Amino acid sequence: MRRDLRTIAALMRRGLNEILRVPGGSIPGVLAPTIFMLGLTAAFGKTARLPDFSADDFRTFIVPVGMLQGAGFTGAATGVNLARDIERGWFDRLMLAPAKRPVLLVGVVGSACLRCLLPAGFLLVVAFALGVDWPGVGALALAAVLVMGLAAAAACYATVVALRFRTQQAAPLMQIGALLSILLTTSYVPRELLSDWLGAIADVNPVTHVLEGVRQGFVGDVTWGATWPALLAIAGLVAAFGALAVRGMRRQGF
Repeated sequence: MRRDLRTIAALMRRGLNEILRVPGGSIPGVLAPTIFMLGLTAAFGKTARLPDFSADDFRTFIVPVGMLQGAGFTGAATGVNLARDIERGWFDRLMLAPAKRPVLLVGVVGSACLRCLLPAGFLLVVAFALGVDWPGVGALALAAVLVMGLAAAAACYATVVALRFRTQQAAPLMQIGALLSILLTTSYVPRELLSDWLGAIADVNPVTHVLEGVRQGFVGDVTWGATWPALLAIAGLVAAFGALAVRGMRRQGF
């Protein structure tokens, strides 16, 4: 157990060091959710005046979307970094270490869980400075758990793609998967205002439950009825993509 924990800590520390080693690669992912929030508010801010809109301020409605976008970008970046390690042969050497494959996966994915707090934190600082209402400590804590969980799921998905294609050229596939999972939800308007086809997709998209869970406190109160579906969706996504990632490691003969 101690050896496994040391292995996980070392891999997480290596992933976090990417922020210092390649700051130019991290800054766009940190700034992008805030830029989206500012741009969308400027373009569609008056949408909140629609009769069926569930928030008085469009910025309040859109901030949780930006937090999940940051998690998705961070997860995709983890996959890109893994693909780079595969190209350079470092990951193949890591597979020769006397460590269980799930332990190695937790170390790789764990760094994404921590790194996703950077874009989320920067977005919240800007949003609160612009007048977005304070959701409460409990709501922020729940949002942090869900955002980190989505980052873990996105990192597991990106790991599957990286292990399948073994090249950084698969980066767009990693990014588009994370982005679409967030866009095909109630990201920009409430369910009542979605077109029929998008509403049908949002109803079956588990990330919709995650988004509604993060929105608690920003829009409405925190309730168990909205919290447990979000937690269940995160658990299911991490379990499914995590199992596929471990399977991908083993199928390649590592």
